[in-house]
Amino acid sequence: MSNHSLIQKDFYRESGQWLSFTGIWKKCINPNLHFIYILRKSQQHLKTPVLNIFWKLVLRHYQIRYGFQIYPETEIGEGFYLGHWGSLVINPKVKIGRNCNMAQGVTIGQQNRGKNAGFPVIGNQVWIGTNAVIVGGITVGDNVLIAPNAYVNFDVPGNSVVMGNPARIYPNEEATEGYINNKV
Repeated sequence: MSNHSLIQKDFYRESGQWLSFTGIWKKCINPNLHFIYILRKSQQHLKTPVLNIFWKLVLRHYQIRYGFQIYPETEIGEGFYLGHWGSLVINPKVKIGRNCNMAQGVTIGQQNRGKNAGFPVIGNQVWIGTNAVIVGGITVGDNVLIAPNAYVNFDVPGNSVVMGNPARIYPNEEATEGYINNKV
């Protein structure tokens, strides 16, 4: 799998098939995949002066069009999957691991004060449900399912399900089993 590009790995998550450049473009009719393609191109050219400006302008257009507020500075591991088209906000200083799924309405952001001031670090194989909010200088471990509408402002150990507002942690070795498909 290491011979595949980052974009191919992201698109693999959607279909379970390795796609050529042409196959990727055919799938770009899907707003989620189209946005991921543009985001990855913007990330790829972050340090190239002219292409950086071009891809950031293209990305900005599609941020407004699709409602995804994700920036090229955000560190996102391979196999990123956006489950639904719609509002999504991720702070540019957030770090997200491999094989992560996000639904619509998710906010992952900064906390400005208190003991958890800072930005979240999201582990590998994390599923984040609709309208979940994750804020602060916290760490979410690997194999974590964050249920829809959960408010998370504390560290979450791996192999857990988090639900509620205020959120509670429920240990579960199979937290994301059946939720995260086509892993890379």
